Amino acid sequence: MCGGGQGRDCGRRTPPGAAPEARRRRFPTTLLLLCAYLAYLLLGSAAFWAMEGPVERDTALRLLHQKWQLLDNHTCLDGEALERLAKRIIQAYKNGLILKGNASLGRWDFVGSFFFSVSAVTTIGYGNLSPSTVVAQVFCIFFALFGIPLNLVLLNRIGQLMLSVVQQCACHLGEKFHWQKGAAVLTRTCALVGGLLLFLLLPPLLFTAIEGWTYEEGFYYSFITLSTIGFGDYVIGMNPDRTYPVWYKNVVSLWILFGMAWLALIINLCISLLENYSELCQCCKRKGRVVEQELMNGNQNVSLGLEDEQSCSVKATKPVGPD
Repeated sequence: MCGGGQGRDCGRRTPPGAAPEARRRRFPTTLLLLCAYLAYLLLGSAAFWAMEGPVERDTALRLLHQKWQLLDNHTCLDGEALERLAKRIIQAYKNGLILKGNASLGRWDFVGSFFFSVSAVTTIGYGNLSPSTVVAQVFCIFFALFGIPLNLVLLNRIGQLMLSVVQQCACHLGEKFHWQKGAAVLTRTCALVGGLLLFLLLPPLLFTAIEGWTYEEGFYYSFITLSTIGFGDYVIGMNPDRTYPVWYKNVVSLWILFGMAWLALIINLCISLLENYSELCQCCKRKGRVVEQELMNGNQNVSLGLEDEQSCSVKATKPVGPD
């Protein structure tokens, strides 16, 4: 027997077969999402194959032509020795060594090592620079093992700080102009536009001036870096023909840290919007099934109450902070 406030809870008690039924409904959605994910990967694979495949074949043919032309013009050269030299040059380049004339330019100075540490703990991993000794490789494992969680915690704190600043500005403007909703939209728009300018649109100008890249290449490097994809095709401070300021890599390291926190906020916001929209749709569907079942049972007075509507809308629009 239910009494008082327990009546509503007993009336909404989950039937015995509800949990298996919910799992059965969730399985087709997960399967559909998996199929869409695989289709998206296949579409991207086909696009990259069509765009980059012919260029790669042309580059390989030109490289082979230059190799045989060099061997024909210099008959004293040995083909196998030339290939061994090319492999050693590639390995030296991966270890941070660049040959220029009769001199060698290394990248394992303190500034370069600091930038490598940043790329390791942020999981960007450009691949242009890697430790070659066993001791350094083992140290890199433990350094990344503890550094990556520390970096995630720091990014989370920085993201929360950014979010709290935006929320405080929204509250201050809302109290001053007595327009809470408009103040919230205005501050979030300003934060989004300011982040785009500071972390994605203005840094390419710096890379254009110092690296000699085009603006499109600088923008491409900015997004690939902040999203931690890190292909390594564009990396700062790699041109041996240029002289870089001492502060350059340190400033870029700070830009990476705060830019990753900002981009993580944007990605988490998009994820929360998608998840909350899905929860809102599921909530409305559940209420619709309840109403339909009650009508089939002959209850003509059933309706979706204001309290239920507010619970659905509040749950679906609740802001989610950075993970």
